[in-house]
Amino acid sequence: MSGRCGGPTPSDLPSLPESVLLIEEGLELRQTMLDEAEELFSVVDANRNYLREWLPWLDGTNSVEDEVSFIRGVLEEYHRGDGALYSIRMNGELVGSMSLNWIDRGNRGCGVGYWLSEEHTGQGIATRSCVRLMEHCFDDLGLHRFVLEAATDNFASRAIAERLGMRLEGITKDREWLYDHYVDSALYAITSPEWRAQNQD
Repeated sequence: MSGRCGGPTPSDLPSLPESVLLIEEGLELRQTMLDEAEELFSVVDANRNYLREWLPWLDGTNSVEDEVSFIRGVLEEYHRGDGALYSIRMNGELVGSMSLNWIDRGNRGCGVGYWLSEEHTGQGIATRSCVRLMEHCFDDLGLHRFVLEAATDNFASRAIAERLGMRLEGITKDREWLYDHYVDSALYAITSPEWRAQNQD
């Protein structure tokens, strides 16, 4: 699938993601910075039991210092062009997080991850945030393929992928270690031409 020749030149590579993406009045994606560590940790800690059902990193996030270290790492990834982390903010309040977990600049692909505080689920926030991030990736960054992975039993996240018109490409066996057991993953994807075709006015 890959070789040493024929890859894109540096001028062909997409730009870095924007630091603020307005979704609608009062709802935005804002790049997470170090000075948000305390606020982010507070939201994570308050939702720890809820988030633990599907997210594997809760046991490694036990202090503001852990959050600082995490944010510092993702900012380094951002400056390398490998990913981006956004705070989902509703009327200024941090209600969740959305990330480009990886950016494959050579093949123009990316993968999304997200979580919301429990009290803000069921309002379409994650779906609308994904739509805005997809628009940015396809229209502004020149990316071609957008991927969403969710545990096979995480029906809420799988429903988001399906509402977005993403294609189920397959099931990955034992994709992730979740504290004391493996979970299978459903892999969804959509390409830029597919997205444009289904969103034509």
